[in-house]
Amino acid sequence: MSKRVLTTESGAPVADNQNSASAGAGGPLLLQDQHLLEKLARFNRERIPERVVHARGSGAYGHFEVTDDVTGFTHADFLSETGRRTEVFVRFSTVADSLGGADAVRDPRGFAVKFYTAEGNYDLVGNNTPVFFIKDPIKFPDFIHSQKRDPFTGRQEPDNVWDFWAHSPEATHQVTWLMGDRGIPASYRHMNGYGSHTYQWTNAEGEAFFVKYHFKTNQGVRSLSGEQAAEIAGKDPSSHQTDLLQAIERGVHPSWTLYVQIMPAAEAADYRFNPFDLTKVWPHADYPLRRVGRLVLDRNPDNVFAEVEQAAFSPNNFVPGIGPSRDKMLQGRLFAYADAHRYRLGVNHTLLAVNAPKATTAHNYGRDGLMAANAQGRHAKNYEPNSYDGPVETGRPLSAPLAVSGHTGTHDAPAHTKDDDFFQAGELYRLLSEEERQRLVANIAGGLSQVSRDDVIEKNLAHFHAADPDYGRRVEEAVRALRED
Repeated sequence: MSKRVLTTESGAPVADNQNSASAGAGGPLLLQDQHLLEKLARFNRERIPERVVHARGSGAYGHFEVTDDVTGFTHADFLSETGRRTEVFVRFSTVADSLGGADAVRDPRGFAVKFYTAEGNYDLVGNNTPVFFIKDPIKFPDFIHSQKRDPFTGRQEPDNVWDFWAHSPEATHQVTWLMGDRGIPASYRHMNGYGSHTYQWTNAEGEAFFVKYHFKTNQGVRSLSGEQAAEIAGKDPSSHQTDLLQAIERGVHPSWTLYVQIMPAAEAADYRFNPFDLTKVWPHADYPLRRVGRLVLDRNPDNVFAEVEQAAFSPNNFVPGIGPSRDKMLQGRLFAYADAHRYRLGVNHTLLAVNAPKATTAHNYGRDGLMAANAQGRHAKNYEPNSYDGPVETGRPLSAPLAVSGHTGTHDAPAHTKDDDFFQAGELYRLLSEEERQRLVANIAGGLSQVSRDDVIEKNLAHFHAADPDYGRRVEEAVRALRED
């Protein structure tokens, strides 16, 4: 069988791919060597800017199958009947480190799911923790700067990490999660995923419900100690990527069961916690988990760069029956994620194969821009309304409207009866076994003891004391012991 002819990007055949054109056998190279210049220029540009957060990631394709009837709460088409399957792409990631970082580190994990539904793509962008460090997006750039590499030392600095947390008491709940036993998952297959934010579901009658998503791993939760993680990261920095890739290649397909907590919209105003605060959970005793379906990953991407790194997830990609809530952090992400992809990938990133709808076709008036492949024909119009049979609006909102009131301005979030920054962190601590508490305290003290400023240490200790007196006492004693060594 004859091989295909190697060509330049314009399609011209390449005569020699081993030797550059030169002025004589030993002379300097020629500027006219189009093949050489094209290869070098492409090489210099074949990596796009990495994500500022969630840079290091892994991904896989699969499907989501509905197992339980939730049509009383949402009219989303992909959830409309049991047995319904929808193709998905899932991207897992660490948050703080760069693309070259290790997988086995103490860091939250991104858990992003793209549902290729018949009504358009639905992106559910969450983490492996049900809460986060902050509750207002205006603090997000500052938070990330405190966790990323210091501009002078070029490494993550305990002084920066703990100084920000010292001035952000709402982070105490998430710090307790991060420093606990689940802070370093053994693999992406062995961790839960959460939508984290509060979302809105709307049923066919127009009734609104607020929901939280929980993906429970069917492989069982497994985590690493700090010592185990350091050893694994040294042997294989890509340990989570290796595990996910090899498991799927072996035919061991990881799966998660999706549950939701559902709150009737009318109950939100008087709930004991602010239901839209990303630093809070809804206790299961108040709103039990309701099973929805099963997520299965069964196919690896053919090209990590083209599919995993160019995958663009945007929380504002909703479908009919699902919409946002007044969760401040979610509201900020509705803009920030899509804007990040327009910067990294260009305004036409939704035309890339991994981001384009698969179960339907996008029809809109978005044209032109870098890498445009959306001319849509000789006589197609790029304005609306028009008289030329172009796509038209439906007049049907995706979700129920959100009620608003009051005056514009910067406001603290409305306080609910049990709202403070420490109660739920204390509740989490009190749920832990004695052995889990010991490891949590040791993890916190290991980082906090490295902080150079006493006032920053004292501010953080005050947060743990406020969460639970025993919690605070143990951390304080452990930090003192390490600093006296």
